[in-house]
Amino acid sequence: MPSILIVCTANQCRSPMGMALLRHRITELGLEEEWVIDSAGTWGGDGIPATYTAVGAMEERGLDLVEHRSRRITEQMLRGYDLVLTMTRDHQEGIQVEFPAYRDKVFMLSEMMGERFDIADPIGSPLEAYRETASVLDRIFEVSLDRILEIARSNHAAKDPENPPSHP
Repeated sequence: MPSILIVCTANQCRSPMGMALLRHRITELGLEEEWVIDSAGTWGGDGIPATYTAVGAMEERGLDLVEHRSRRITEQMLRGYDLVLTMTRDHQEGIQVEFPAYRDKVFMLSEMMGERFDIADPIGSPLEAYRETASVLDRIFEVSLDRILEIARSNHAAKDPENPPSHP
């Protein structure tokens, strides 16, 4: 099953919101049983809930982050996902330097729509900043969903079918 990992810094704001928004779009297509969509952070601890404000911004869109718990990215995770989408250039470069074997499947999320810009971290900001971040993320998915799914499917198909990865 094709898989996508969305990455930010602490896995408490941007990447969980991105995960929820992408899962929603895939569900709208009736493909939720065919895809694995998760999130992780480049830094921070495991098991921390999404920020209250991220939960609120997603609730306004009818999406639930209450059960989300942060995870720090690992080599095992990278091995198991077909496409890794980062929020910033620093996230992308950091993953590619620390885990060079997986560099070809790590992209900035904005690259999926043919641009290259960082998605600002709303941590510590009022709800309006989280709403804006959610809008930016949703716009990227609106414009580039087909490309995102195509790349993930292509990477998935290129894997050795005799040795499928597991998803942590």
